[in-house]
Amino acid sequence: MSTFPSPYDTWFADAEFDASYGHTLSTLRTIAPIAAPEGFADRWQDWREQAKAVDAAPAVLSTETARGRRVSIIEHAGVDGTRLRAWLVEPVTAPARVGVVHGHGYGGRDAIDLARVPDDAAAIFPVARGLPTLNAGVGAPELQAEHVLAGIDDPEWYVLGLCARDLWLAADALTALVGPLPLYYVGESFGGGIGALALPWDDRYIGATLIVPSFGQYDERLAVHCVGSGETVRDHVAAHPEAREVLRWFDASTALGFARVPVRVEAALWDPYVPPAGQFGVANGARMLDLAVLPAGHAEYPGSEEVTAEAIRGGRAHLARALSAAS
Repeated sequence: MSTFPSPYDTWFADAEFDASYGHTLSTLRTIAPIAAPEGFADRWQDWREQAKAVDAAPAVLSTETARGRRVSIIEHAGVDGTRLRAWLVEPVTAPARVGVVHGHGYGGRDAIDLARVPDDAAAIFPVARGLPTLNAGVGAPELQAEHVLAGIDDPEWYVLGLCARDLWLAADALTALVGPLPLYYVGESFGGGIGALALPWDDRYIGATLIVPSFGQYDERLAVHCVGSGETVRDHVAAHPEAREVLRWFDASTALGFARVPVRVEAALWDPYVPPAGQFGVANGARMLDLAVLPAGHAEYPGSEEVTAEAIRGGRAHLARALSAAS
């Protein structure tokens, strides 16, 4: 018989381990983000300035109309000049009022998802370097276990930093093609963590929704087993302790403390892929936090469709409030 806490003892009775890690909402809310190492903000601001000197040079490769939107596949430069592909979505009947930069999980992306994109928004769905489908093997390894370690010996070239910096160029591509707009970020798991790293240094953003964000609170992440990319990093740091110092520059919980816009974090109490302590470390770092607590992440469970629908409604409302406040 499972010894997991209720309701997980019935929802996930066959799970390999207790993915609540013994935490409750009360204990998760006490997890502090990792303090910034000296020079953290200066380094990220330097990277931001370097990115401004890169021409995104977007090119439209194909266009069709789908679900009442104009949907294009485009190509744009990443921070090192690597050409990356993305989807661009535009409203057909009226000019866009807001631009959404929409990240994705570590599996990459094979299609657009408009659930969190208002009808009056333009959106770019960037695909991280190396990841499927549009950028498989481009600029980074495709396999997750290789991707998450690429460049980890040098902060200038660590793949998570490059992916975060590429988001600035994706936003450049969006505004170059549709015109200057206030921007809102949406990202889940991998995309949530990468977004938290990029968000504070780009003053075009009015807010963000980060869903079960990864790469937060490495002290917690490195201390526990998981079945996501964190386990690969944990094994690597165990064998190469010096890598821990590199990770200090890429902690989503640290970075989000520098964001000065409203941020909604949807954090889960149970998650075998992204340990909840890391997710809440990110949430607890936000200056202007709208916290939505999910029963579980990266999992299906009784009522999960309703929980997801409510979370989407909450995220769209958060975007609307951020846009209204910025107007």
